[in-house]
Amino acid sequence: MVQLPLDLPARAVSEPRAAPLRLLVVEDERELGRVFADFLRQVGHEVEVVETAEAALERMGAELPHAILLDVNLPGMSGLDFMALPAVRDSGVPIIVVSGYVTEAQARECLRLGAVEFLAKPVPLDVLATVLDYVAVLSDPATPGPMLHERRRASRLPVTLPLRVKTESGVVAAGAVTEVSATGLLARLDHGLTPGTPVRLSVSLPDGGAPVDVLALVVRSDGERMSAFWFLDVTPAETTRLLERAQAQAPR
Repeated sequence: MVQLPLDLPARAVSEPRAAPLRLLVVEDERELGRVFADFLRQVGHEVEVVETAEAALERMGAELPHAILLDVNLPGMSGLDFMALPAVRDSGVPIIVVSGYVTEAQARECLRLGAVEFLAKPVPLDVLATVLDYVAVLSDPATPGPMLHERRRASRLPVTLPLRVKTESGVVAAGAVTEVSATGLLARLDHGLTPGTPVRLSVSLPDGGAPVDVLALVVRSDGERMSAFWFLDVTPAETTRLLERAQAQAPR
């Protein structure tokens, strides 16, 4: 059953903040695909919806989109199998994964295969719009697919912010956020964490407000104590505060 609100938020009827994108939505729930298409068209993007990965591959053969919104659980070929295809990986098209349910192993596999972002259903439409704004800002939509790496880098903004991380078992790590996006962050911590672990993040901002406090999933942690997190319950207001701070710190 579709859980996205059919009444689009105020953000939906404003002009897009970045250049329009040609988007391919791969979603087998027809009503949900319609909601995505209606919203994305209202913010100024061109949208085509297909219901299978096979159909998406056929469309890519005719014309590459600027970005793909991809469900994981699809009839026939899965979203993960689609992302693993050489033709898809070599195309350089950024993929935003959308799923109502994935295992921790599938979530990590999405990252390994190069997903730009992961959004859990029901998708906050403001967050989806923000992610696409940053994909669009990164490169000229007239540029064909191989701008993937530049888009990925620019979708995550450099920043330095104090961070505390608390696990369900009470273990606390401290450090600093080094990159932030609309749906996650990268941080250097005083000790490593276990991938797949749900944690509570507390990010301190120098704006006089309360720390940004969000539930997140550890999706990667390496030997240099760098950890990557996906937000699980971030609000649009918290996303805005984080991204505005990153933009304020960006070199002029």
